[in-house]
Amino acid sequence: MRKALRWLLALTVLIGTLSTAGAATAANAGGGTDVDIKDRLLAIPGMSLIQEKPYTGYRYFVLDYTQPIDHRHPSKGTFQQRITVLHKDVSRPTVFYTSGYNVSTTPSRREPTQIVDGNQVSMEYRFFTPSRPDPADWSKLDIRQAAGDQHRVFKALKSVYTGNWIATGGSKGGMTATYYERFYPRDMDGVVAYVAPNDVVNDEDSAYDRFFAHVGTKECRDRLNAVQREALVRREPLEKKYARYAADNGYTFTTVGSLDKAYEAVVLDYVWGFWQYSLLSDCDTIPANAATATDDEIWNSVDTISGFSAYADQGLEQYTPYYYQAGTQLGAPTIHFPHIEKNLIRYGYQPPRNFVPRSIPMRWQPGAMRDVDTWVRHHARHMLFVYGQNDPWGSERFRPGAGARDSYVFRAPGLNHGANVAGLVPDEKALATARILEWAGVASPAVEKNPSAARPLARFDAKLDVRDVEREPALRP
Repeated sequence: MRKALRWLLALTVLIGTLSTAGAATAANAGGGTDVDIKDRLLAIPGMSLIQEKPYTGYRYFVLDYTQPIDHRHPSKGTFQQRITVLHKDVSRPTVFYTSGYNVSTTPSRREPTQIVDGNQVSMEYRFFTPSRPDPADWSKLDIRQAAGDQHRVFKALKSVYTGNWIATGGSKGGMTATYYERFYPRDMDGVVAYVAPNDVVNDEDSAYDRFFAHVGTKECRDRLNAVQREALVRREPLEKKYARYAADNGYTFTTVGSLDKAYEAVVLDYVWGFWQYSLLSDCDTIPANAATATDDEIWNSVDTISGFSAYADQGLEQYTPYYYQAGTQLGAPTIHFPHIEKNLIRYGYQPPRNFVPRSIPMRWQPGAMRDVDTWVRHHARHMLFVYGQNDPWGSERFRPGAGARDSYVFRAPGLNHGANVAGLVPDEKALATARILEWAGVASPAVEKNPSAARPLARFDAKLDVRDVEREPALRP
C-alpha cells in the first residue's frame, strides 16, 4: 500500500548538542531541582545522547538506552534501543508512544499528548534497525520481550517524570500498547490504542470477507474489484512493465521467490490498501471502467495504492521484524476474492513466511494472541480502543468483556486506518477525551462533573500534531 517509505536510517553520534535557545523556555528539570532536564536524563544508567533538536516550547532529545537482549536472562548481552523524549515539564503527565516499527527522530506529538498537554516518550520497537542486537537472535523478538523493553524504559524515566503515564500507539503500535498493559498492568495509568487488530484465531478470517462485501458503496466496491481483476487479466504485459521498473530501480525478488509472486501480492493488496488508507470520497480516483482503461491507468492505480516496490527485497527488508512477528505470534489475515476467477490467482494471500529470508527460522505460537485477548476481555482497566468504520483491520478487534473496568471501544464513522478520538461522534469524543484527562490526572473539576466539557488542553500544532494515518507499504497494520 502506497509506495514503500524509504527510511534510510543512519545515526551520527554527536558530541555536545544543538543549540536550543528557542526551546529553553520549556521547563528545565522542574520538580524542585535546578538540574537541567538533559543532565537528569543522561544521569540514568544506560542512557546516552544522540542529538538534541530545538522545538519552541519543548526540549526534544534523541537517545540510546541499553537494553538486555533477553529480559529473562539479562546476562546474555545487551543492545542499544533508540528512544526520543519530547519534554515539556516534569510536572506534566507523560505519554508513552510506539508505532511498533521504527521511531521517527522528527519532533511530533500524538493525539493523547495534545489532549493532556504533556511530555512524550517514543520508543523504537526491538529488531527494527538500528535497535537490533548484533548478532540478531530472532527468537528474542516476541511481544513479551518488547513489553519488557517498555517496562525498563518506564522504570528508568519514572524517577524524572513522576506524574501519570498513558501508553498509546496506532495499528501495530496500538497492539504493542495493549500487550504492554497485559504483561505490566501496574505501569500505566491508562492506555489509548488506535486501530489495533486482534487476530485471535489465525486461520479463521471470515470477518474480513464480510467487511469487504459491505464496505463503502456498491459502486466503489465494483470499481476497485474490476481494477484488481483487470490487473490479473493483463498480467503478461504488466509484468513486462514490472520487470523494466525493477531493473531501472535495482529491485530483486529473492525473498518472495519471483517477480510473478511479488506482482500478484501487490495486486491482491489493492482493494485492502484502498480502504486502509483512503476514504469513500477517493473512489472518484479509481478508473471507472477497468476493461477500457489503458495499461498505464491500471498500473498507476495499483502502484499508487499498493506500491510495486513493496514485495521487492528492498521493500521487504525494513519490515522483516514485522513479518517475522506476524508469522510467529501476531497472525496475518487471509481473504478471498469472489470477483476474480480462480484461474487468475496463482498464489492467493501469501503467508508471512514468504516475506522473511529463509535464513531466519520461524515457529508459529498459537496461544500468544488468545492469551492477550482473554486478558483484555476479563482484566482490561482504563483502556480505550478506537477503530475506523471503513478500516479493514478493524474487522477483528479487541473487545473488553464483563470483567473489564472503565474501558471502551469506539468506532469513528467513515474513517480509515487513521481513525482517532477527534473523528468520533460528539458524545463519544467528549467521553474519550474526559477519560484520557482523568487517567492522566489532569481533568478539571468541571470535566469530572460533566464529561461533555472535555477539550484537549494544548492547542493544535500543524507541524507537531500528526493526524494523518501512518502509511506503511503493503499489507501491514
